[in-house]
This record gives sequence, structure tokens and C-alpha cells, in this order.
Amino acid sequence: MKIIIKNEEQIKGIKRSSQLASQTLDYLTPLIKEGVSTQEINDLAYQFIINHGARPAALGYMGFPKSICTSLNDVVCHGIPSSAVFFKKGDILNVDVTTILDGFYGDTSRMFLIEPVTDEARKLVVETKKAMLKAIDSLAPGKYLNHCVGRVIEDYVKQFGYASVRSLTGHGVGVEFHEDPSVFHFNLGFDDVLLEPGMILTVEPMINASDNYQVRTDPDDGWTVRTVDGALSAQWEHTVLITRKGAEILTLS
Repeated sequence: MKIIIKNEEQIKGIKRSSQLASQTLDYLTPLIKEGVSTQEINDLAYQFIINHGARPAALGYMGFPKSICTSLNDVVCHGIPSSAVFFKKGDILNVDVTTILDGFYGDTSRMFLIEPVTDEARKLVVETKKAMLKAIDSLAPGKYLNHCVGRVIEDYVKQFGYASVRSLTGHGVGVEFHEDPSVFHFNLGFDDVLLEPGMILTVEPMINASDNYQVRTDPDDGWTVRTVDGALSAQWEHTVLITRKGAEILTLS
């Protein structure tokens, strides 16, 4: 495992890229509505990122064909934008944006509701965000990563009958798209990575609205990950810096 402790210059660059990723989601927010296609959102995100002197990290990454991920309803993550998929009332959507600005990466995602949505869907989205923020609040140097993230998130979401996806993780980020360490969103049951100031990682729980954490990847496109039982799934993501006293969210506009 090779964990990169970022220096002051790198932290500044990663923060700028992270803020741009967040600003991209701000820009998209009023445009995500009934009747709009996921491809339109992809194209708007691409142009916004390019216009700000950056490029989308997802485009071409390991063959991924689009600039962002758009994951609807039972899609857990890595949904591919399409001109044939239009938002409809009742949908819940995750938009995942990663930018490369001056060589530095910023990674974030948010949930969107195409109103009106069911109470069940709204609760899943709200509680998933709370789980992420509780985990971030617990991060601090000298603590173990899984104690702060996996244990906190799983303990929180289980009370609602939800399951935290186990086969997909957060990750270190900043100098590269995906770095060590892996960030698990369930309780591993043992001490893993000891947190140090200068570490930058993503906290991005994927929470299923059932007690089944298992998922499947679409064999046709090789990317789209869905719940195996058709349950709704929600995800929120921030890029986070471990500071001397705690943690700082970098993906805030």
C-alpha cells in the first residue's frame, strides 16, 4: 500500500480542482429536471469543465465513454449517460463528477430528486447523506480509517434496514484518480489504516434501500452497477483532507 501524504502545494491544487467539481454540480442542479436526458447533463458538464480550464477525469478512464456518471434509482454507481434515458417524476439520481485541473483531481457526487418522489426514496437519500457526514465528522489523525468511516456508516444505516455496499469503495485521491487507501463503507471488524495529516481521500457510501448489500455489473456495458434485488440505492461523495485536528471537506463550492 502506497499512501501519498500531500504537501502544501498539492493540497492547494487538489482543493481548487475539488471546488471546480463541486461548482460543476452547482451549475447542473437547476438543469436536472423531468424530460432532460442524462446525455444532455453529461454534455453540459463537459463544456463547463472545459470552459474552466480543466478536463473530466472519467472520460476515457479505463474505457469509460462519458464525462460524468449518472446513476438512476437502482443503479448504485457508474451509470453511463445516454440520449435515450430521460428523467421522469419519482426518479432519484446520483451525478458523480471528477475534474482534473492543473494535474490535480477533485471527486464528488450528489443526489438529485425528480419530484415528486416517494417518502421511501427521500428518506434513503437524506439518511445516506447523514451517514456520509457523520463519518467525515469522526475523521481525525491518530484514528483508524475504518473505525471512522465503515463502522460509523454501517451502524447508522442498519437502523433503517439499509445495507452498505461492500464491493465498491472510496479511495485516496488528488495526485491520481484512484490512490491508496481503499475506503470501506462497512465495518471490517479490525484496525486498518491509521490516519495522518495530509492524507486526502473520498468518503462515498453507496447505500441500498434493503438489507442486501450485493450488486451486479451490467455484462453488456461492463460499467453500470445495480442492486441485485432492484432496490433503490443512493450515494453521496466528498473529497476530504485529514488535518492536524480533524478533517476538511475540499469539495465545497
